[in-house]
Amino acid sequence: MKHTPTISAEFEAYLTQNDMTLAQFAEYSGVHQRTLSNWVTQHRPVSVQQLDRITVAMGLPEGYFYDLYIENYIINIPPNMRRIEPLLYRCAELDKLDAIRRMVGHIMDKLMYSPRLFEIAETLFAQGRRAAALPLYENVAEVEKYQHSERLAMCQYRIFTIQVGDDQSHNLKAATLFEPFVERLDEIDQLDALKDLANVYRSLRKWDRLDETARKMREKAKIQYTLKHQQKKPKGAELDKRLSRPMFVYITYSDLLCASVCEAQGDYQQALQYTYAYANLDWVIEKDESTQHWVNMFKYWAKGNTYVNKLLSGDISVLHDYVEYISVSSKTTEEDRVTQLLNIMMAANRYQVDVNDILQHFEIEIGSIIQQQPVNMYTYQVVPEQTTRFKYELAKYYLNSGNYSYGFNYLLDVLSKSLANNKESFFIRCIRLFEQFKQFADVRSFAKYESLASKGQRERLFYY
Repeated sequence: MKHTPTISAEFEAYLTQNDMTLAQFAEYSGVHQRTLSNWVTQHRPVSVQQLDRITVAMGLPEGYFYDLYIENYIINIPPNMRRIEPLLYRCAELDKLDAIRRMVGHIMDKLMYSPRLFEIAETLFAQGRRAAALPLYENVAEVEKYQHSERLAMCQYRIFTIQVGDDQSHNLKAATLFEPFVERLDEIDQLDALKDLANVYRSLRKWDRLDETARKMREKAKIQYTLKHQQKKPKGAELDKRLSRPMFVYITYSDLLCASVCEAQGDYQQALQYTYAYANLDWVIEKDESTQHWVNMFKYWAKGNTYVNKLLSGDISVLHDYVEYISVSSKTTEEDRVTQLLNIMMAANRYQVDVNDILQHFEIEIGSIIQQQPVNMYTYQVVPEQTTRFKYELAKYYLNSGNYSYGFNYLLDVLSKSLANNKESFFIRCIRLFEQFKQFADVRSFAKYESLASKGQRERLFYY
């Protein structure tokens, strides 16, 4: 039988090695002498806070004894949330995720602990400790999988939110697994859930799913908006606090998403109709600062997207106005700029327009776009996708213009990113574009292409 060492035994060895009495250690550590004596002689466990003081007094790193604490006082004995809960929070602070999983696994089959574990997970999630919250949500979801509860639905929502990353095939799986739980959420929580799902489908270019999700969000948001203004003000204010955006935004954002679906499908006239819809916000009742901010943003987006849909439909006369619009606006973020420059490059490639002066004008910003890092779920999903598309359009433009050095550089970068992110459609488009211009590739570019193409073949992203 394997002997499990104890923390108290290590503590006694420390006292002996340092010729220190319990009284001396108690004074030094701030842990009461009687507590230390009961711990050593009667094996009564110390609290996590007391253990932390003992650890510091012994000159050891934070959390040094946590694994032993779990082994000695949590595993193989009836669960005690008074010990488990504070240790969960401390392990989260120290990123001891394996320790969290061990504790959660210990009580995994106990339905009675689900409510408290969920509350702890929500606290960790609110603190931004999402990796630490994930195993707790997974545990509660597993235990309650047959309960059809709202808590189960919220766990699935949180799991979906946490798991969204840069692997698009994984994101599609996460979205597909979560979508059936949306209707089990509270009606207000459904709005943010649908918004987040929509952003994932948009990044995946799953236009049918995006259209369906956006329409569903609009329908539910309209109902809630009407109900909000039929209730007393305190109730309406309470609902707004639970949402990440003012309630009317979910209505107008759905129109923006539907417009993007039409744009992707080449129906620019219908896209314009949706754009005009979210430009006209006279129906919005609220007049507070946050509302006005979003109203102004949608009007700003509508003005730009009106130019875009005309430009992509072949009306090149608006190109100058569009460039001026994106140049002078103080509201433009890096996320906006990605899409704006992508629109210009798509029009340039589609209608053979010389945009060298525009690229030179935005040279610094283009460099920033290529290097930018995402900061939230929307930018984590949509912006990398748009950046990849932008670089592909740049590659196509430069190759068609005979600037092969720049063209192949961007193309191979997109090819590499598509392979890393399991983006099959982009990978195949890059293959076809390279094959079209491969006679102009230098030795280094060709060698890198061959390596990436071979890897894609092995991973079944592309077949010769």
